[in-house]
Amino acid sequence: MVADLTAARFAPEHCPRLVIKIGSSLLVDDSGALRESWMQSLCADIAERIKAGQKLIIVCSGAIALGARRLGLAQGGRATLADAQAAAAVGQIALSRFWQEALSDHGFIAAQILLTLDDMEDRRRYLNATATLERLMETQAVPVINENDSVATEEIRFGDNDRLAASVAQAVRAGGLLLMSDVDGLYTANPAKDSAAKRIATVETIDSSTTGLADDGEGSLMGTGGMASKLAAAKLATEAGIATAIISGRHDHPLQHFTKGDSGTIFAPSMSPKARKSWLASRQSARGTITVDDGAVRALLNGASLLAAGITAIEGEFLRGDLIRLCGTNGTAIAQGLSEYDADVARKVMGRRSEEHQAILGTTPRRAVVHRDHMVLL
Repeated sequence: MVADLTAARFAPEHCPRLVIKIGSSLLVDDSGALRESWMQSLCADIAERIKAGQKLIIVCSGAIALGARRLGLAQGGRATLADAQAAAAVGQIALSRFWQEALSDHGFIAAQILLTLDDMEDRRRYLNATATLERLMETQAVPVINENDSVATEEIRFGDNDRLAASVAQAVRAGGLLLMSDVDGLYTANPAKDSAAKRIATVETIDSSTTGLADDGEGSLMGTGGMASKLAAAKLATEAGIATAIISGRHDHPLQHFTKGDSGTIFAPSMSPKARKSWLASRQSARGTITVDDGAVRALLNGASLLAAGITAIEGEFLRGDLIRLCGTNGTAIAQGLSEYDADVARKVMGRRSEEHQAILGTTPRRAVVHRDHMVLL
């Protein structure tokens, strides 16, 4: 692990999973057209990192700005909520087509996922989204995520894709988050207004003195995010143990440019990666208990997921996404985590091998009853 706060911390050898958020102003020019040449250079950078072993997720803005141009909507499609939703529906198709074609040129498959805040707050949908992302990364596909602006409302929307990216980074246990923008980091003042402003290379802790440097006037008609939203996202990510950087996308091959150093602002993670599961360990209100055999106990202690074959008894009426406790045959609590099954479904497959599950349930089964990524040992 790289101890200091440099661009090397986000390299494939030190950051197995990286989330990259790309701002609207980078993807769409002032006329509302895609900046295809720049995007091609970015895809070349992305392909290079994937070939080096890094798993990448893209959080992509720009659908509203792109759709607004095609529909001829005023104010970049943001005059009303209905305008924004309509523009997103049109623009998302064009964005998806570009990512599919550009990544295909490098031998990779693009996969589109549209999310709302409610998807990340609802436990079942959160588990579904996480499982989908995990499987896509296993297959070497590149997930491209955007907020589902066509159905999101002002009450449930993330509001900007910076915070969406931070939530996704937490969900997939990313080692790093890059917020790519038309600014090259956090400054001591707004550089557009103060020629004496200096870029801040590293930030150890995001506190009131840090957030006070944000200029709320930095947003544009292209998007909803400014420096304030980037700092809010960086705080969410770093508190979950994820190193975060605000970097410039004004250059061709922006990831290569960042790797060369002397650009961007890097925020230190405030906790170790293991601390991301601390909330699971601290929760006391388990909705059920699963007893497992000795073989399953050994597997759990070695970091494995809980499979149905190792279950000997189930107590309680829990639902998928509920917290449940896992105990050995002597009643000792071994772990607790989030169930991938409702209790009645789990009872149908307990003690049975995975290859039997589809015949029993009549549907495609989950890979585990409690996945190791949603479990903590006690």
